[in-house]
Amino acid sequence: MFFGTSRSAPGPLYSRLAAGLALLAVTAFLSGCATTQADGTPRPRNPDPFEKVNRGVFRFNDTLDRYALRPAATVYRDYTPKIVQTGVGNFFDNLGNPTTIINQFLQGKFKEGTQDTGRFLLNTTLGWGGVIDVASGGTNLPKHNEDSGQTLGWWGVPPGPYLVLPFLGPATLRDAPARIADDFTQPFRWYNAGSERWISLGLSFLDRRVQYLPLDQTLARTYDPYVFVRDAYLQRRLYLVFDGNPPQSKLPADDDWEAEALKESEEPVADEGDAVEPPTDESNPTQKQ
Repeated sequence: MFFGTSRSAPGPLYSRLAAGLALLAVTAFLSGCATTQADGTPRPRNPDPFEKVNRGVFRFNDTLDRYALRPAATVYRDYTPKIVQTGVGNFFDNLGNPTTIINQFLQGKFKEGTQDTGRFLLNTTLGWGGVIDVASGGTNLPKHNEDSGQTLGWWGVPPGPYLVLPFLGPATLRDAPARIADDFTQPFRWYNAGSERWISLGLSFLDRRVQYLPLDQTLARTYDPYVFVRDAYLQRRLYLVFDGNPPQSKLPADDDWEAEALKESEEPVADEGDAVEPPTDESNPTQKQ
């Protein structure tokens, strides 16, 4: 508790908070570093330099999901009353509002931050702690989604290399440590009464996994699930950072390498014995016979 902490001896909570802020600063520095070649031109970046390790972690997560998370989520979806599922989803969505509110103000979005503050107060008080989404029932309070990774991106910090985290899934060098900062804005982070916090954490994972069940069949039909998940995550993060309107410099010509990677992974490779003729440019008379 705050009141039991001595000024001369900061508790472990302050140490973890300081470590999280320091990690965010290091991430911002490393993500913003640019490398150049000997002639001074920018070095072509490898967006997934840790692909070999990432694929190993991806297989581990997929195995865990296949034999534990997915079956549990399926049972929860099929046998839990819909009204209970809706209430659980609303409850955890409401708990995420403090993170969104803080990052709205850090990005200078004061109007949106005020709206999300109103949503949180309304749902927490009149909505039985957020179980009932009162704010969506006729009020002019739109729902937003912000986090520390989006805030860093808003202020110009690039995403950096793609990462796959054990148990947590896709991330980037920018977003992975940002999750640590977001953890301190979660109300249950400050609630340490017995096992309730761990039960709520497990239930939140289960609720989130249920939301992704409709995508399982799509993922199973993809040529390379790893590439598909990577591309979907990076495109989604780009969309969120720029509120659905990324600048032209971030579109396919420059940074949208993930769409090209997916296209290349799905294109058939020609046999070595097949002769590949160069395309004929009809506008160039020198190529005509």
